[in-house]
Amino acid sequence: MFKTVFSLCFLILFSATVCSQKIITSKPVPKITTERDSLTDWVKKNQVGFDLSEIAFVNWNAGGTSSITGLLKSKFTRIYTQDTYNWTNELVMRYGLNKQDGLEVRKTEDVFQFNSAFGYRRDTLSNWYHTAKFNFNTQFTNGYAYPNTQKAVSKPFAPAYVFIGIGAEYATPEKNRLLYLSPFTSKMTFVLDERLANQGSFGVRKATYDTQNNLLTPGQKSKIELGFLVTALYKEEIFKNITLENRISLYSDYINKFGNIDVDNNLMVELVVNDHVKTNIGAHLIYDDDIKAKEERDGKQVTVGPKLQLKQVLGVGFVYTF
Repeated sequence: MFKTVFSLCFLILFSATVCSQKIITSKPVPKITTERDSLTDWVKKNQVGFDLSEIAFVNWNAGGTSSITGLLKSKFTRIYTQDTYNWTNELVMRYGLNKQDGLEVRKTEDVFQFNSAFGYRRDTLSNWYHTAKFNFNTQFTNGYAYPNTQKAVSKPFAPAYVFIGIGAEYATPEKNRLLYLSPFTSKMTFVLDERLANQGSFGVRKATYDTQNNLLTPGQKSKIELGFLVTALYKEEIFKNITLENRISLYSDYINKFGNIDVDNNLMVELVVNDHVKTNIGAHLIYDDDIKAKEERDGKQVTVGPKLQLKQVLGVGFVYTF
């Protein structure tokens, strides 16, 4: 019942995101400044930035814990455009650390993502493209269920996700509203760590053991699914120098529990101070039935069922675009 209600709620959220372009009357998103190579049809944009937040207490009567958090981020975009063709490539990298008094350094964010989409339309009047998409996701370093730092719950390429699919995409000329529908998308999950694969982490088939706990068959290090994918992007300048961007992805596997939807929704509000200083406020929500949560109970890590994952972000930092 929970899954049904949960899926319905996010389908409604998705519909609202896509359709909101018809009811919001705020100013259009300003065009992104990019550099076009005069000898080709390529457009490029590079962004690197650093967010920093810090809080310190000295003889503070109310108490508190001093901490400092840093986030290094970058985004590189290459777009090839002709009248009826469009090829977009995007590389996103983020890595964040936090240090609190009395605690070891902890990771707050770890993203390595590459996206590529090639689209074709029959004429220049249409906003619909026949599109093929490729997406790759993994991380740079080990992840832990703090405070336990003895055994990693994730590692580079454990997991790694690959999406490959074909479908139809609606894109406005400004690329600030996108809707992608793919009835044929393959989702490949890789867990290239033997211990995590044997545990059956991230949905791969786990190892089998005999009664003496001897390994009979090792866990699979990959899992392949075929399903239906819907993604949408909505971006709007809701007030002067304040831009809202919402990205949502819904995926359901045809063979394994069709109708059980994996949800990835990323909402971000960007406040521009000037060309190099920006503030970001956002929330990232994920639900994947294959990702089992881990809890610390009596000093041991215990695997429980899938849970709603929520991350809130508030950052002020410097951004350099070139």
